[in-house]
Amino acid sequence: MPGTCVIGLQWGDEAKGKLVDILTEEHDVVVRYQGGANAGHTVVSGGQTWKLSLIPSGILRDGVTCVVTGGVVLDPASVIREMDGLESRGVKIGRKLLLSDRAHVVFPWHVTEDRLLDGSLSGGEAIGTTGRGIGPCYRDKVGRSLAIRLGDLYRPDFREKLAHIVEVKNRLFAGWGGAAAGIQPLDAAAIHADYALHAARLEPHVADTTAFLLDEVEVGKRLLFEGAQGSLLDIDHGTFPFVTSSNSSGVGVSSGSGVPGRWVNRVIGVVKAYSTRVGGGPLPTEQINPIGEHLRERGREYGTVTMRPRRCGWFDAVAARYTARLSGVDHLAVMLLDVLSGLDEVKICSAYEIDGKRVTHFPSHVDDLKNARPVYETLPGWDEDLTEVRGYDDLPRQARAYLDRIGELLGRPVAIVSVGPDRAQTIFRHGASFGGGAATPPASTRPPHPSAAKV
Repeated sequence: MPGTCVIGLQWGDEAKGKLVDILTEEHDVVVRYQGGANAGHTVVSGGQTWKLSLIPSGILRDGVTCVVTGGVVLDPASVIREMDGLESRGVKIGRKLLLSDRAHVVFPWHVTEDRLLDGSLSGGEAIGTTGRGIGPCYRDKVGRSLAIRLGDLYRPDFREKLAHIVEVKNRLFAGWGGAAAGIQPLDAAAIHADYALHAARLEPHVADTTAFLLDEVEVGKRLLFEGAQGSLLDIDHGTFPFVTSSNSSGVGVSSGSGVPGRWVNRVIGVVKAYSTRVGGGPLPTEQINPIGEHLRERGREYGTVTMRPRRCGWFDAVAARYTARLSGVDHLAVMLLDVLSGLDEVKICSAYEIDGKRVTHFPSHVDDLKNARPVYETLPGWDEDLTEVRGYDDLPRQARAYLDRIGELLGRPVAIVSVGPDRAQTIFRHGASFGGGAATPPASTRPPHPSAAKV
């Protein structure tokens, strides 16, 4: 029984949603296991564009169950808006969507806390959150005493529990300056009324998804795990503190879904053909120049959720190799290759220079990454429009050389290439299929890892 996981290897926005949508037809269940409404997945098919945040991309396919697990923090209003938007365009949800009763719920106070605390880092630099209350909800989850899970909305003591938390949060906000800071007191009765309505709407979809998924794997169902954000935003292994609030790398699959790692036997690492980042934090290869503008405009690099312009730069193989190893990646999917067309030359960062030393490992401390100077390899560019190419061998020689070099530096083969947003604009190299077969390519096809120097 193959279990496949799709993981973004950069700072998010790698076009994972498109790939999940394509692979869904070879799987029975699509699983979203971390993050919240701060994620944005875009799928284009048949001239239509779909933008999703909480609901897995597989919802567009019939005969597939989409599961939002307990590792996700869930804003009920956001889920309902997505459901309404899908159904208004003819997508029938029915029992295709299951929401974990263990998922922690985002409340209005989380959004207020997000707004107040985003710029509270030393030095005043903002983390760059989406302002949707995701981090504060995870904070309350870990703190436990002020947390509410989706299943709690259906318990007799929900009103009492909510009132207690509102009282505590109002005291907290008063200590932060209250009305002088633009904070309005929370109204427990009004919040209860809103969330009681949300609960009634979502009740047919609420389930013990951990038990459901364990049952599914034991009877041989094929699961597709859909990561949100990117591995470099992982709370434990990313560019802390400029990260998200969950384990967005492959290490979060089991903890978020409840499915043991033994059932995940194939991991596809997704990268853009260049680098982007939204919000604060270092981006060593960032190009604040005409190259960066070319990448942003050709790639339409504006946030799916926030519409903020993304910072753009050359491909960072040091960072992506780190996350490929961290997430146990077997194959690579290189997306948005068409964006690089028209450039005289293309560059890949294959090492950093930090404090006068050349290193090929990704630093664990953000200050070292801020001081890193990229060491580039320069390859010839290409002028050809790639959007109509459907076979790997039909790509320009320079584009193939670029992809091969990425595979060499990351130590994993490039199996999938995207040359446009539509499903049809996807190239599967050597007839690769991910519905079955071996989990790992033969040893002879996996290039050796470059040696990693120590600082």
